[in-house]
Amino acid sequence: MHHISLLVLLGLTIIFYFIYVQLIKARNKVKEASSGIDVQLKKRYDLIPNLLNMAAKFMEHEKTLMEEITKLRTQAMENSFSGNPKQQIELENLLDKKLKDFTLSVENYPDLKSNQTMLQAMNSLNEVEEHIAAARRFYNASVNELKNRAEIFPGNVVAKLVNVKADMPFFEAEAAAKESIDSREFFK
Repeated sequence: MHHISLLVLLGLTIIFYFIYVQLIKARNKVKEASSGIDVQLKKRYDLIPNLLNMAAKFMEHEKTLMEEITKLRTQAMENSFSGNPKQQIELENLLDKKLKDFTLSVENYPDLKSNQTMLQAMNSLNEVEEHIAAARRFYNASVNELKNRAEIFPGNVVAKLVNVKADMPFFEAEAAAKESIDSREFFK
């Protein structure tokens, strides 16, 4: 009887340890994904001043838009995604919107549009934005995995015992980005 209870205790300890390891791996994957977003955002922040400086020569009328982008960039750089993801998501959504407005504004300046340096910078921005999108997808997948492991039995019991929280927010698109586009507006 004594051996059976030792075997049951050993079995429960192994199961507990296995679940604990999976929770820690999932939590660390979220941290890695957060850091990946920070790295990609840093690339964006480094590129923005160059874009704005090049465009400033051509786009005197969009001065307020460029000032807003600069202000948002500064605010976003003061934070990090891994530090306060919810606040950073809000700032990044605002910056995304302003950068899209900037890209549309560039289209109104033929000399700027044809400038090779500006074209290369805009292509670099597009590439960085694709990397940011990929980092966000990886982050969301990591958060989802952690939430699943920490909220589904028996992982939820172990998570409570070892204080592993799955309270990281998902990176979601703004409401405007989720709306469907009516292509008829482009052919008026």
